[in-house]
Amino acid sequence: AEASAPARPVTGGEHDGNPTFTPDSATLLFTSRRSTRKGDATLHALAVDRPGETRTLAAMKDGLDSVAVSPDGRWVAFTSRTPDERYSVKGADDGDESWQAPRKIERFFTTLNGEGWVFDRPMHVYVVPTDGTAAPRNLTPGEFQHYHPTWAPDSASVVVSAARHDTWDLDFATDLYRVALDGTITALTAQTGIYDQPSESANGVALIGYDDPGEYPQNAKVGIVPSGGGAPRWVSTALDRTFECTAGVRAPVWHGDAVLATAEDRGTTHLYLVPIDGSGPQALTRGALTVKSFDAAGGTVAVVASSVDQVGDVFIVEGDSMRRLTSFAARYAEAVKPLTWEHFTVPCTDGSNEIDAWIMRPAGFDPTAQYPVLLNVHGGPHTQYGETFFDEAQMQAAAGFVVLMSNPRGGSGREQSWGQAIMGPKHPTAPGSGWGGVDVDDVMAVLDGALARYPFCDGQRVGMLGGSYGGYMATELAGRFSHRFGAICSERAVNNLITEEFTSDISTYFRVEHGTTHLSDEAEYRRMSPITRVQSIDCPFLIIHSENDLRCPINQAEELFVAMRLLGKDVTFYRFPGETHELSRSGSPVHRRQRAEIILDFFAGHLRDGHLASSRG
Repeated sequence: AEASAPARPVTGGEHDGNPTFTPDSATLLFTSRRSTRKGDATLHALAVDRPGETRTLAAMKDGLDSVAVSPDGRWVAFTSRTPDERYSVKGADDGDESWQAPRKIERFFTTLNGEGWVFDRPMHVYVVPTDGTAAPRNLTPGEFQHYHPTWAPDSASVVVSAARHDTWDLDFATDLYRVALDGTITALTAQTGIYDQPSESANGVALIGYDDPGEYPQNAKVGIVPSGGGAPRWVSTALDRTFECTAGVRAPVWHGDAVLATAEDRGTTHLYLVPIDGSGPQALTRGALTVKSFDAAGGTVAVVASSVDQVGDVFIVEGDSMRRLTSFAARYAEAVKPLTWEHFTVPCTDGSNEIDAWIMRPAGFDPTAQYPVLLNVHGGPHTQYGETFFDEAQMQAAAGFVVLMSNPRGGSGREQSWGQAIMGPKHPTAPGSGWGGVDVDDVMAVLDGALARYPFCDGQRVGMLGGSYGGYMATELAGRFSHRFGAICSERAVNNLITEEFTSDISTYFRVEHGTTHLSDEAEYRRMSPITRVQSIDCPFLIIHSENDLRCPINQAEELFVAMRLLGKDVTFYRFPGETHELSRSGSPVHRRQRAEIILDFFAGHLRDGHLASSRG
């Protein structure tokens, strides 16, 4: 691979994605929305070794993803939702539901944030000939959802991840299945864990997952299952880090007698070579960066990597170094001038460990001035902040704030015990402090540590914000430490753990983290719910929530607003129509800009004290 010329577009569609080469590299497959029917997803083939028109292989009514080409080059497998007939009745395309039959609900997990109803639109695996001589054929019809097809070496079947047993919505087990081209489905694993992201070679089926679906979070591992089926043999356990990364998860890529996979490590995400003999993962990338994607072919390993002040670029891994092939980061930096930050650590208050934290100085930084501070807490909770370009931090620093972020206990990127430290105190296998325990201690320790270490941080002008679990922490800190904050913003939050377990798209799942159900131990869920501390919230408070959020439904914000308004608190509530839990990441451009302006104006108004920067005497 040579970077002899700048990267150039190969296709010209606004929605082109999922590029996948055939084994002979002669044809590029990609997805798009080039159908004459509005909303259809399409699959195309483009010859790259000869002149020719782009051919359409499939047009699907409800999405198209996970494109995989068979080793013999004859077939393309992909996933697409198969809508129930109710979605084809009169007026359905215009959003008129008055003609639809009622939905019969018999299981949990019937909806999914960002997707809406999914139980009557199951994700199925389809195959289509690469020469376009036949229509797509559904290999997995029925009620069950199927994901991530990977081809067998003989091109006669695919292996998929699915939950096809009767109690899947109660025990949460996810298995690997072999699906033959004639539609025969055979289980490879036996409902003993969560097994996902399969990738098959002559050496077996590699996967990402873990045993015991009733215990979460766990550090996901790389495993190998025999091609004929059996229990996973975990080959990455020498590295106690999760291979289910915040920056993105993809199936392991076979590389000789090893597989390539990414794992988090204290804010970084690196590519590892994982030998299948279990001798232990070997890091192929190093430094303060995040590997977002990777692949290997013909002995060449390529990654997409970014860092705090660089958007993603393509690199070739060569020994202990990486050679850059694209220049998107340089072009972006020239136009935007992104800021960098400083990593530091703070001891846990109980002396058990140390917390990773990052501080970003504001644009136009003057070391003789003091600045207001915005303390950010990530969602999850089992995710991480770290060494990657993060538009939220850049936005806040560009507006004149010191940005403070950390990875408290309960997050990922550390040993499994770190992530499990906030599991419920009554959890049967891994009891912890519960939400609002040592995680709160760690966040406040980071704030205290930063104020003591960095004199440019004004301890009298501190704001705090977070979304999802970070929104939970925002409400929790407001109810316990209002005197420490000039203003707090809670986005897409969980405020009442009891009602969350009744209304979320993943309701009933929280028990594997908290250790009990909201029915058997309502008092424990109430104890952890920050809405019970609403009477103690005394700082200005901003609530932002999306009306179509199914993960943390809008009632979470409504309950908090009603309580604060009745109590005469200083509360402002913004509801975003048509948006989901992903507003800040993939909402409409106009809404994302409005959200940013609301947040920055809110904190500027409450933390300004005349000017964003004030001179120190």
